[in-house]
Amino acid sequence: MPAAQLEVENLCAGYGPTRVIENISFTAAAGSRVAVLGRNGVGKTTLFATLAGQTKRYDGTIKLGNSDLTAMDSAARAWSGLGFVPQSRAIFPSLTVEENLFVGLKGRPRSALQEAYDMFPRLYERRTNSGSKLSGGEQQMLSTARTILGRPSLLLLDEPLEGLAPVICEELMAAFSRLASSGEMTILLVEQRIQSALEFAERVIILERGRIVWDGSSEQLSRDDETVHQLLGVSSLAH
Repeated sequence: MPAAQLEVENLCAGYGPTRVIENISFTAAAGSRVAVLGRNGVGKTTLFATLAGQTKRYDGTIKLGNSDLTAMDSAARAWSGLGFVPQSRAIFPSLTVEENLFVGLKGRPRSALQEAYDMFPRLYERRTNSGSKLSGGEQQMLSTARTILGRPSLLLLDEPLEGLAPVICEELMAAFSRLASSGEMTILLVEQRIQSALEFAERVIILERGRIVWDGSSEQLSRDDETVHQLLGVSSLAH
């Protein structure tokens, strides 16, 4: 399915009685690349988990293209075009790489697995290895590729570079950029590596205490050292 517009309005959610995000409203145009930034604990992961249907929603609506996801469970949202690569990666450790990928096909022919191998050739080399035998970087590639095989119209990437070596980070970001340039997915990225996020995204949303406190272009933020320092805790960015 083609890239779809995401519309979030007055979204409030959390876990049990604890509200983590409050009155979140934004629209991500079809095919756009948006980075969601902020210090640790401000609600970024909760926002993505809420979009994916994995938290308690108190109020607000979520629409993806022509579909209203608000009342859907996480499985229905996935079939409606939402792809979520969580921070935990959520691969099946006892299954092989190929078996993990097969889960993501959503009824597509087995030959479509080649798309994953073309994206990350090292997965083909490890295709008979169990998920538990992969490095952290390979697990991230597997989680990403499995999600991509379902051809989502919206892709949520939650801290995909966490704990990975620089060379693996470069490989992953290059793959994300290729996906974005295809125009087939709207991509939202949560990432602590601010420079990588700004180089990838056209637009940045910054959260603080569960609310949006800044929304603008990546170029604008890269020139605003005061905002970067105040909201992200970084002294400055290289210009």
